Amino acid sequence: MSRKAAVVALTALAPISWGSTYFVTTEFLPPDRPLFTGLMRALPAGLLLLALTRKLPQGAWWWKSAVLGALNIGAFFPLLFLAAYRLPGGVAAVVGSVGPLFVVGLAALFLGDRPTVKSLLTAVAAAFGVSLVVLKAGAALDLVGVIAGLLSALSMSAGVVFTKRWGRPEGVGALALTGWQLTAGGLVILPVAFLIEGAPPALTGTHLAGYVYLAFGNTAVSYFLWFRGIERLSASSVTLLGPLSPITAAIIGWAALGQALGPVQLLGMVIAFGATLAGQLGPRTPKKPERAEQAESAGSFSSTERKVQEVSMDLEVSGVRR
Repeated sequence: MSRKAAVVALTALAPISWGSTYFVTTEFLPPDRPLFTGLMRALPAGLLLLALTRKLPQGAWWWKSAVLGALNIGAFFPLLFLAAYRLPGGVAAVVGSVGPLFVVGLAALFLGDRPTVKSLLTAVAAAFGVSLVVLKAGAALDLVGVIAGLLSALSMSAGVVFTKRWGRPEGVGALALTGWQLTAGGLVILPVAFLIEGAPPALTGTHLAGYVYLAFGNTAVSYFLWFRGIERLSASSVTLLGPLSPITAAIIGWAALGQALGPVQLLGMVIAFGATLAGQLGPRTPKKPERAEQAESAGSFSSTERKVQEVSMDLEVSGVRR
């Protein structure tokens, strides 16, 4: 397997993991606390990564981290949950699936990536495939929900593009950058969650187990792989891995919750998965940002970040795909 294929495979684990969020939320977490759930996903994971890496932003990276954290986490989570509450799940997923189209436009503006017929067609095909997987007949539309869904997709898409544009500062690894963003995003959600939802609910052992999974496996590890992939792949390639999330959610719903999965849904999976694969076929992996290359060659990462990167390289070399 080529190096690019290995990077794609590892990055794909992020949206696959996010596909389990609905199942964990409905089966393990207290009901009607979406903002608190977003807070518990982001802030503990971010603080843990800060403690492990022991690196804080310097200079302009204070505001850059705040912007990226707000786009990727702080604004994205509340808008996503608002859309999910105002719209049927299928409609919310379809509205969110326009993210690749947003990335194509934003990449043209801020990265100088000219949109191609292929990138547009694969983005449209991915959205169409997702709609077949999740959209139910007679689904109702709500204007506030649709706007929230579109804004959540735009927020995440802008986060992808600006993460790609800014790279990471010299001497800082992807693990530390992930910690900065998760912490910043969690701090954005914190006052909103307490203002709207009030004090935290009483938590059982089951609730705590669900939050531990969401914070560390579903968020800390997944976002590290996601941001690492953004650095090594084109913005459009990364965002076209997004349809793996609703596909995974549909499969989990069928296997664990007994939800129907008929011929139309299977056709949608094939189309969405085909668009995802097509989005990975193209030029070689883009060169990493110059600052990131200098940092790696200087060997200035912290021991924790170096160990994580060595494990990732070992996995790629040995052919193990998580």
